[in-house]
Amino acid sequence: GLVLDMRRLLELLQSSTDRFIPLGEGQFLALTRELRRRLEELEAYSDKRGKEYRIHPLASLALEDLADQVPYLDADEAWKSRIEKFHSMDTFDPSVPSTIKAELRHYQVDGFKWLTRLAHLGVGGCLADDMGLGKTLQALAVLVDRASAGPALVVAPTSVCMNWMAEANRFAPTLNPLLFGTGNREEMVAAAGPFTMLVCSYGLLLQEAALLSSVRWSTIVLDEAQAIKNMTTKRSQAAMSLNGDFKLITTGTPIENHLSEFWTLFNFINPGLLGSFKRFNERFAVPIEKYGSRESKKRLKKLIRPFILRRLKSEVLDELPSRTEVALQVEMTPQEAAFYEALRQQAMERLVRDTAPADQKHLKILAEITRLRLACCNARLVAPESRIPSSKLGLFGEIVTDLLENGHKALVFSQFVGHLDLIREYLDRKRIDYRYLDGSTPLRERRREVDAFQSGFGDLFLISLRAGGLGLNLTAADYVIHMDPWWNPAVEDQAADRAHRIGQRHPVTIYKLVTRGTIEEKIVKLHHEKRDLATSLLDGTNISGRISAEELLQLIREN
Repeated sequence: GLVLDMRRLLELLQSSTDRFIPLGEGQFLALTRELRRRLEELEAYSDKRGKEYRIHPLASLALEDLADQVPYLDADEAWKSRIEKFHSMDTFDPSVPSTIKAELRHYQVDGFKWLTRLAHLGVGGCLADDMGLGKTLQALAVLVDRASAGPALVVAPTSVCMNWMAEANRFAPTLNPLLFGTGNREEMVAAAGPFTMLVCSYGLLLQEAALLSSVRWSTIVLDEAQAIKNMTTKRSQAAMSLNGDFKLITTGTPIENHLSEFWTLFNFINPGLLGSFKRFNERFAVPIEKYGSRESKKRLKKLIRPFILRRLKSEVLDELPSRTEVALQVEMTPQEAAFYEALRQQAMERLVRDTAPADQKHLKILAEITRLRLACCNARLVAPESRIPSSKLGLFGEIVTDLLENGHKALVFSQFVGHLDLIREYLDRKRIDYRYLDGSTPLRERRREVDAFQSGFGDLFLISLRAGGLGLNLTAADYVIHMDPWWNPAVEDQAADRAHRIGQRHPVTIYKLVTRGTIEEKIVKLHHEKRDLATSLLDGTNISGRISAEELLQLIREN
């Protein structure tokens, strides 16, 4: 005769980890394993407000079969109506606008239809296709489809804004693309109407947040949306202030470092779906990143699946040439090894003596790690007066000689501009023709450098990793050389995809130069962990946990 309401049952779940729940006075409630699992799922997808458990409307998709499987649980008409509305979209078959001047590939048509259905439902989406699959073209098709409803806003990195303007002029002639920042900005925003597409950099979004948030945009696109991944930055907060009927984010790397970034992106497209930041950490981020919880990962994947679309090149592009990754070990000379070891021991001595607070110590450890990483590349990057030859530069020279003799072109990436400077010195001595860009290269100069390389001027293209890792089409190269490993393999993959993308006719080979017996080897080992977690969460739709100070110290300690 005992009757428990759902709220009480969810509270009692917290008192036991197995299926027998103590009720007090020697009484226990026995749940089937399936019922316990479903109740835990319900609890994970809900937010407790006082005495109430609230479920986000969009979470109904993840819980739609709960009413059928749990006895005596009735769903109201609003719940059933919402589920039916979602499923009715399966019969909604939008057509790509006839004014799009491009033949969309089959998967791009699927992407357009998926996005249009989400827009019709009034919910946001994340287009997370692999780099080089044409996310911009798919987004432009949606922008044209929705253009009559009002003005659209596209926010992109500065380096990509001109690409949006060019692509819109080329493929979407009915749109009126305007580069925000030239002329009177207030007048430009006030005059924006149907078929207007305002293209704005993230820098200007921050400066003009009040102006841009004063408009109700028909469609908002955040390109390379990982730019707002840090919820505490003013840039992220400016993005959250924007008002739009349909919000779309495009990114080849939905998660670069840790799950909190994912929460931020989803908080932009579908606020509240993943709960409060605190609740998200409790039920997803900490169990997944700290304890590797498969159940939490499965629940999060189920919750986000309807709103994220991710296709890999290997799945949809049969005609794309092969891509081969080769790790080349750099053997240091005895001089280099002694120099590196002296730096490592000095770093450990300084850090062991350091009594600074944890956050300050974390930064100091990163500074020491950077010195060691620079030493792996060239001793001159740490000690400019050093006369120790660089083994890595020597191997690079051998690779370049071989490539040029066989008629190949290569992209050369380093995250250290100083390292690129030393490479430029070497190439100038050898009279090897190259193009160059880093974060300080003006936008129009970037365009000229890219166009020159694509037209055949230059055998190598030297690029700083962060400045050139996105928004560039450099299919004239069929080799990519990474001079130093970066923390996140997704960033390196993005860079390599400048060459391995639609339009590439030759197999692409990617060389990664890793100095043996150093911190570089340890960083490469971290890559595997990050890729495994990213694949497990996003498969069928680059993640890493925060690295603690102790874990960072482990990178510096002796092998």
